[in-house]
Amino acid sequence: MSTDTDLLWSPSPASTEKSGVAGFLKRLERTRGLRFPDYAELWRWSTDDLPGFWSAVWEHYGLDAVSGYERVLGDAAMPGADWFPGARLNFAERCFARATDERPALVALTEDGGPEETSWRELRRQVGALAAGLREMGVQPGDRVAGYLPNTPHTVVALLASAAVGAVWTVCSPDFGTAGVLSRLRQAEPTVLLAVDGYRHGGKEYDRLPAVAEITAGLPTLRHLVTIDHLRPAAPAPASVWSPRGDVRQHRWAPLTAGDVPLDFADLPFDHPLWILWSSGTTGRPKGIVQGHGGIVVELLKALGLGCDLRAEDRYFFHTTTGWMVWNFMVGGLLHGSTLVLYDGSPTHPDTDGVWRVAERTGATVVGVGAAYLTAAERADSRPAARHDLGALRTVLQTGSALPPSTWRWVHDRLGPDVWLQSICGGTDICSVLAGASALLPVRVGRIPCPALGVALASWDPSGRPLTGRQGELVVTAPLPSMPLHFVGDPDGSRYRASYFDTYPGVWRHGDWVTVGDDLTVVVAGRSDSTLNRMGVRMGSADIYAVVEQLPEVADSLVVGAELPDGGYHMPLFVVLAEGAVLDNALRAGITAAIRHQLSPRHVPDTVTAVPAVPRTLTGKRLEVPVKRILQGADVAEVSGEGAVTAPEMLAWFAEYARGVRRSRTR
Repeated sequence: MSTDTDLLWSPSPASTEKSGVAGFLKRLERTRGLRFPDYAELWRWSTDDLPGFWSAVWEHYGLDAVSGYERVLGDAAMPGADWFPGARLNFAERCFARATDERPALVALTEDGGPEETSWRELRRQVGALAAGLREMGVQPGDRVAGYLPNTPHTVVALLASAAVGAVWTVCSPDFGTAGVLSRLRQAEPTVLLAVDGYRHGGKEYDRLPAVAEITAGLPTLRHLVTIDHLRPAAPAPASVWSPRGDVRQHRWAPLTAGDVPLDFADLPFDHPLWILWSSGTTGRPKGIVQGHGGIVVELLKALGLGCDLRAEDRYFFHTTTGWMVWNFMVGGLLHGSTLVLYDGSPTHPDTDGVWRVAERTGATVVGVGAAYLTAAERADSRPAARHDLGALRTVLQTGSALPPSTWRWVHDRLGPDVWLQSICGGTDICSVLAGASALLPVRVGRIPCPALGVALASWDPSGRPLTGRQGELVVTAPLPSMPLHFVGDPDGSRYRASYFDTYPGVWRHGDWVTVGDDLTVVVAGRSDSTLNRMGVRMGSADIYAVVEQLPEVADSLVVGAELPDGGYHMPLFVVLAEGAVLDNALRAGITAAIRHQLSPRHVPDTVTAVPAVPRTLTGKRLEVPVKRILQGADVAEVSGEGAVTAPEMLAWFAEYARGVRRSRTR
């Protein structure tokens, strides 16, 4: 039940009139005679009549002038829905469809430089040159091109050039260690790798040349390495430092992208693979999620245009690394002709207002951040609007995890009453939004306003019964165009089906706890699986185990990440010590250093604690989700049946640990 004190923001008549969804409604009435009195009725039509809705999106964004199709939905079964058979689209070509001389395509800056603008004309030239270079390397449609790159224009150019050729793009952020990178890129089997010499973050320099050499040595399919002197452009490293392999031909970025050649786009079917995004690897090696050109084009046109209300005149800034799916979601802004703001640096450098300082310097109108950044700013008592000129700021996109109520109010109070806070829930799996805001709806504390258009979202109980006003599993009961085409290395689709469809056959289970109100508002309570979600960056527990259990002092381990009621996130690591080992400060430091260097600084645990045993299912799986729920306050009896686990006495131990965590956070 809402109250007036819950209300944070309401759309003004002027903002509603200018919105993308209002234009879509006018077109529906003009061309199809369809009228909808409110968002709820529009959403119900969009999920009940999938062919009608998605054909309307196709026409609204001018795709009918690009390609015809046989039908909208050839097969609605999940998995395996067949979207727009007969259509042909190239993601890169659509990204240039709204190019203009009036605005830059990119505005980029680092912690110690910028902003530097790249015009649409220059972006096209660089993409054309790199695409020609890739073709000269023998890259053909379907080949894999990989990046080990930060959030800079190089990465946008590389993605667009790969897409233009019809190659399949994938990227790892250079703050990932070599073990995490190789566990992903070995599966992708790239023939070309583009890599930087290093990057700056938080005022420090990080030399990645040794990591690049190790990565190239570990990729047997690699034939070409494109080197980018990003950290030290004035002192390029010799070829021998970049890679020890004589069978890998090296190319320097600057001469490779110096030409001015026509940009040719491969003519591709709707379901041609565009990129590989990587799951967190919760239950084993990371899953390579393959999404297609056509599905991503129509989904991001819809999600950004009709949901987030992104406009051509916007400057769109999402603080992200290239390893988070929101980087791809940000690049999708090019489909709308928007200017992308690319920041390669820490959000808290030189202080907590790092993001707002970037927004001020670039005139950003749409700013995206993870929930952890906003809660940290609140705790620091930051006053962004008082310290910075944020007059251009129109909306803030927040994702990664749920916000506590106080942080919703902090955004409203400290950024200004006219700034629209959009809390969005989606995921790597679809590279888009499942639930978010609408320019037609108000924003109330603690609740996402609505399911996204075209998304048949619901909350189900374990038996598959819909729930209203009660927490259940987030499910999607009808297909979406950007659902994965397949997983890498999953020829029979068994891993794909197990990831989403084992719980409810034919229905997508997303892995979040969710409550859907009778007014369609959505409250997400966190992951229902064991994914670690630190500052919006997802990583699987299996990656942590692979590093920690290499240490001779560690016999077994368990890591969980728990969203807590106060809005915090607690990520403890529990270790079973080898015989004779002692968990002293030196071993703790060794464990955290191994995780920091081999995986990611973001996934260093909050605590490292010795335990007598790790509880497991009778088939040997660690009890990650039950332990997570105990840390969140669940009773032991609620999370595991008697006789179903080994070392059951450990569940009571974790309950006592959880009480200690709660006591420490209330002091």
